[in-house]
Amino acid sequence: MRKTIIAGNWKMNKTKSESIAFAKDLKNKIDKIEKTDVIVCPGFVSLCSVSEILKETRANVGAQNMHWEPSGAYTGEVSAEMIESCGCQYVLVGHSERRQYFDETDDKVNNKIKRALTTCCISPILCVGETLEQREAGKTNKVIEKQIKQGLEGLSHAQMQRIIVAYEPVWAIGTGVTATPEQAQEVHGFIRKTITMIFDEQIAEKLSILYGGSVKPSNISELLHQKDIDGGLIGGASLKLDSFVEMIEIAEQLSN
Repeated sequence: MRKTIIAGNWKMNKTKSESIAFAKDLKNKIDKIEKTDVIVCPGFVSLCSVSEILKETRANVGAQNMHWEPSGAYTGEVSAEMIESCGCQYVLVGHSERRQYFDETDDKVNNKIKRALTTCCISPILCVGETLEQREAGKTNKVIEKQIKQGLEGLSHAQMQRIIVAYEPVWAIGTGVTATPEQAQEVHGFIRKTITMIFDEQIAEKLSILYGGSVKPSNISELLHQKDIDGGLIGGASLKLDSFVEMIEIAEQLSN
């Protein structure tokens, strides 16, 4: 049975003190959550503090990015070892904003995933998605297939046990526009089929695939009812405690 995961990507929001306050409140509100895995991805400056607060709860902590080298003259970068030392168990890799604003290529994504997997604890969340132009041109599957194949190139079956995939259509991120449940399911199903072709059906069926793109309490239930949608990677709505907790509780109810 695949894990149901509700993950919050805070992006460049929340100071250290704001992150600490949020984590303390979150800890108190998810004490009865038993089946849903929760991930929060704060800014780098808050990773250690948030990890300490949320340890021994259902919530784990992820970093929003990392470099593929273990150390060196890479000013402003953060290594897998650094985020692991802060208690991180996940890292976002290949988010569309990294691809768009920081020239993150599929090769770089692949290098980061392989580097994260050399640590004992960090599981990569591979983000994939198409732009509006690509969707309108009928290239969605081609784009997703390329990102999946190149992002996961060279991984073993054992390493795939630690991978999560998040489908985030670029045209739905922060726009208020959400893919319909049917549109999202179509791509999620294609991703699972692609994983089956690259690896095998067993790996594909165990893989948790999250949907991201203007997910909120009002639409998450419909999304989670889809066969191949196993959770959400949530942006803006994860910054508000009440809405984030509400989505966790909805996921928990659907898991029962």
